[in-house]
Amino acid sequence: MLLRPPGVYRPQSDTRLLAEALRGTGVHPGARVLELGTGTGAVAVAAAQVGCEVVAVDVSARAVLTARLNAMVRGLRVRVLRGDLFAPVAGEVFDVIVANPPYVPGDADPTAAKGLARAWEAGPGGRMLLDRICQAAPRHLSPSGTLLIVHSALNGVAATLVALRRAGMRASVVARHREPFGPVMRGRADALAARGLLRPGQGHEDLVVVRAERITTTGRDHGAERRAA
Repeated sequence: MLLRPPGVYRPQSDTRLLAEALRGTGVHPGARVLELGTGTGAVAVAAAQVGCEVVAVDVSARAVLTARLNAMVRGLRVRVLRGDLFAPVAGEVFDVIVANPPYVPGDADPTAAKGLARAWEAGPGGRMLLDRICQAAPRHLSPSGTLLIVHSALNGVAATLVALRRAGMRASVVARHREPFGPVMRGRADALAARGLLRPGQGHEDLVVVRAERITTTGRDHGAERRAA
């Protein structure tokens, strides 16, 4: 059981889906793994338990302390840093990057969100952090590195695949799970339906894990990769 003080995002279906996808990559001991938006550190702990060299990042000071404690009580080494996405690991490269960013669409400004709301507020289309991760991830991946990112299908699965391919990566959906709306989505359902993001009366969303790998190319394909980027 992970420790989770008030104000830290509780691991839910998206966390479990991401952890399962990570295990499905066959990640090996010694691999360098970066978790963005670590929360309680659930996925970081899972990676450390198989012997990976793990760095975890979160913008919340409370989440950083929680993830450190959850790793420490298990005798695991996880470097947990506070900051905005890749800023704390500038210049570092990883074999695997896992991310569970905020993805709930809403009218609130995500940069002004406080407390638990920082774990879900993601702007009008729910893509404020998703698009940033898609664009920046290739610079932090080893040549054969893998990105795993979980979000709601309401954010646009095709938009994620296109963004990653434009960034020079091969991308596909590797996991999907239908989830009943939680309290936040139930409270926004009518407003999201009015914007066309939901069907009237819809009470569920599909969570997806997108996997992307850097494309190692030579010759003619290398030119195509530059044009796609």
